[in-house]
Amino acid sequence: MSALTALQQETREIIDQLLNDGSDPDALYIIEHHISHHDFDKLEKIAVEAFKLGYEVSEAEELETEDDTEVYCFDIISEIALKAELIDAQQAELLPMIKKHQGTYDGWGTYFEDPNDDEDEYGEDGEFFDDED
Repeated sequence: MSALTALQQETREIIDQLLNDGSDPDALYIIEHHISHHDFDKLEKIAVEAFKLGYEVSEAEELETEDDTEVYCFDIISEIALKAELIDAQQAELLPMIKKHQGTYDGWGTYFEDPNDDEDEYGEDGEFFDDED
């Protein structure tokens, strides 16, 4: 099984779990692709390329692993429907770029979206991204 095939299978399992738990199938979801690297400069190159592709990027953080190794990480962020094929396409676009800079793709995550909640945790308009320049 290829790495991309394994990620696609994991994506479907995550989506199934969210929907089985009652998350809103019609909501837009904040998808955070988790990236790490031991070299901050290379991590920054990944972030710049992702931004040029139209993604939002979070601030980089420095973490220490269990074996006292320093690692830097950030998230590549988008707001999309919770559809496996959309996440698959993002991974297919991002993974070669991450590999080019010897980074590590640590999977993706999102948040439960309550279909009965009128309030949105990202603001009154329900939008994560600020479209105003």
